[in-house]
Amino acid sequence: MDHLPGGEARRSAPATRRNREPIFGVLARVLPPAGLVLEVASGTGEHAVFFAGRLPALTWQPTDRDAANRASIAVWRDEAALPNLQAPLLLDATDERWPVERADAVVCINMIHIAPWAACEGLLRGAARLLPPGAPLYLYGPFRRGGRHTAPSNEAFDGGLRAENRSWGVRDLEEVERVAAAQGLTLAEIVEMPSNNLSLIFRR
Repeated sequence: MDHLPGGEARRSAPATRRNREPIFGVLARVLPPAGLVLEVASGTGEHAVFFAGRLPALTWQPTDRDAANRASIAVWRDEAALPNLQAPLLLDATDERWPVERADAVVCINMIHIAPWAACEGLLRGAARLLPPGAPLYLYGPFRRGGRHTAPSNEAFDGGLRAENRSWGVRDLEEVERVAAAQGLTLAEIVEMPSNNLSLIFRR
């Protein structure tokens, strides 16, 4: 994580600059033409600025449970001055009540492997509560498939995560799909992404 000029609050994640274009390519296709997009775990805020700037018909609502991340999002938002980018909200995916009551899409990038499994379960429950029928939940990150890692780099990454926090780790796609289905979310599409990541598109 880098700190950029313009204030200690502003953060920058190098991975964001690498993955934002491929992610945008999928989002531009699967998101609705207009409405509210709720981004869960927005991190530095760079994705929110990038996507909101390129999808002006959508209102982008960033959130994060971490106060330092919300401060960074606010700095990026103030600098971008985009009319469709909302101020960041506190959202913990494990909470039963979220600060938004409805959304036309939910986006979550690189969160469920660096959070306890309960956060993934909470994300899926929350998305099912908020989304209307047919609306998308977009997940991005590394996943195991068929009980196996998809690349040696992902296996090494998983080991590092679990060494840092035993409740973290690369998740099994099939387990995520199972929990999603229990909430009424159907895995509609899997998109292979650079660096051995996947985009998962669930539909309510």
